[in-house]
Amino acid sequence: MLLTVYQVVELMKAKIFVIGCILSICGLFSPNASAQDIHFSQFYMSPLNLNPALTGIMNCNMRVSSNYRNQWSSVLKADAFKTYNVSYDQKIPVARADYFGLGVTVWGDQAGEGNFGTLQAKISGSYAKKLAGDRNSAHYLSAGVEVGIAGRTIDYLNFRYGNQANGDGVFDPDLQSFESYGRDRFLFADMSAGILWFSVFDKRNSAYVGGAYSHLNRANMSFNLNDQSTVVNIYPKYTIHAGGEIGTRGPISIIPGVVTFFQGPSWQVNGGSSIRFNLHSGPFDESSFQVGTWARVASFVDWGANQGLATPTNVTYGLDALILSMRFDWRQFGLGFSYDVNMSELKAASNGNGAFEFSLIYTICGPEKRHVFCPKF
Repeated sequence: MLLTVYQVVELMKAKIFVIGCILSICGLFSPNASAQDIHFSQFYMSPLNLNPALTGIMNCNMRVSSNYRNQWSSVLKADAFKTYNVSYDQKIPVARADYFGLGVTVWGDQAGEGNFGTLQAKISGSYAKKLAGDRNSAHYLSAGVEVGIAGRTIDYLNFRYGNQANGDGVFDPDLQSFESYGRDRFLFADMSAGILWFSVFDKRNSAYVGGAYSHLNRANMSFNLNDQSTVVNIYPKYTIHAGGEIGTRGPISIIPGVVTFFQGPSWQVNGGSSIRFNLHSGPFDESSFQVGTWARVASFVDWGANQGLATPTNVTYGLDALILSMRFDWRQFGLGFSYDVNMSELKAASNGNGAFEFSLIYTICGPEKRHVFCPKF
């Protein structure tokens, strides 16, 4: 029997709801499955979550960053996935041209009706060593580490199960579920390390490339402690990112960038470019406006009959979203906005609506006898 358009849309909405269950229930029962990390489309405006080696890498002395992401609100309404982040870092001059970087980050994430949430606080440190250059150009190598503590929570009472359907096939919350679990919250430690090389050729031309290794300690993510076979060690995550600035003879600069993540069977790459229009340039009084287009390609993991095993049934790759972004910088303020246009199979339910993000960066500058240090992130 052919499905109506309404039925197809309802099925796709159900698939989006299942995403929230995958994040939580798979972590409850699967011995070898692990929940994946948060991510921001504006990864360049959340540097401490991208790579601990970026701690303190800025042209001012101190930096405050904040990010907010809202995903699937067109389908899940008030139960949309929400991610937020606040971080602070600063650089400390040492030796003749090197720097220490110190930072602290707090981020949180909440997914779906089950209120599957994560809250993490971490501190990071880096050391940037000057390799070559002069007062107008610089070439640095930075290495960083971070340690943190995180908590995860879940609300089982909001779950819906097949045995809660009444005789008419309608969900009845008064029917008791036969599912049983262990804890509904727990704490775990987390550690990461990273490295970054960057080079500034002049004020409007630069390049950088870096990598990070997250979850060095591979903490247990399982909510179920009643069965020792349900140990869910989070997959380690490998991050590779690169970018820079290409200046033109006029007031326009091209800002390309790319980042890729590998975490267990999951893979994702964001790549694209922005065009920056430099409106005014001064020592600590710069203003610019930029617009950009990015694409996110990702793996789509189907565990199928292999749920609970180490290897998924099938992994396919495709275009997940097109990302439209804009950013305005004025003096020490940077304000960014991006919108994800959903291009995956879920677009039938979401009507192409994916996620929107707001980002804010505030830098605090002071007297600096040293000139060029790093690219503009």
